[in-house]
Amino acid sequence: MKQATATEGPQLTVVDSMLMKRVFHAFATLALLSVAISLGGKWFGRSIAMAGYTDDTTIHEVVIGNNVIAVPANFIRFDQARRDGIASRLDLYLRYPEMDGYSEAARDDFNHTVSSRDIVFLSFEPRMMSRDMSGRFAPIYSALIAQPGTPGPGGTTLYGFTEKSGYLNEVLAVASRPGKDPFVARCLSGPSAAESLAPCERDIQVGDNLSLTYRFPKEFLGDWRALDTAIAAEAARILKTGH
Repeated sequence: MKQATATEGPQLTVVDSMLMKRVFHAFATLALLSVAISLGGKWFGRSIAMAGYTDDTTIHEVVIGNNVIAVPANFIRFDQARRDGIASRLDLYLRYPEMDGYSEAARDDFNHTVSSRDIVFLSFEPRMMSRDMSGRFAPIYSALIAQPGTPGPGGTTLYGFTEKSGYLNEVLAVASRPGKDPFVARCLSGPSAAESLAPCERDIQVGDNLSLTYRFPKEFLGDWRALDTAIAAEAARILKTGH
């Protein structure tokens, strides 16, 4: 009888020790899960609040052809494009006239919660045409517009397109530039223009065989000289061309 009791004692001790280890491991696992959920919740909550934007200013170098575009992450429009490497196209957005990317201070402008529209969209891609929009005016656009035009903002003239042109619900904004081809931009008209954040677009040639298309609010037409200069200067600043 004594022998049985002595034998049972250590067995109970072993069972209790194993149970305590299991309880400890269970609580440790729960604690780790709690920390992971807390951290994950904070990250996910921030990601929802940012709505695809980032205020990260890390510089990324994106290679298109023989060109390197070095821009901070908060200039790059799409999350998957915020990386170094080769791309066929790069889409950016920035505020005008500040020429800066997304930040907490600029949140309302990028979320379009203010009455004014301040965001300009830029797209870099390989050049598909030998002439930019200004160079296409004389050989192409001039034959597609209806004369006469009407006075537009900033000394521009607004021309409607002919029915056979294929440019429905659009107008062509044209302004003369001494010694240069005219400033030319296509803009949506009517309800489509009212619904668009950036109903006007223009393309220019930059870098080594690159085309830069920028889209902007129609309100900026009155400031087209400064806008075009600022866009060209920003492209020159972030663009490095190999030789």
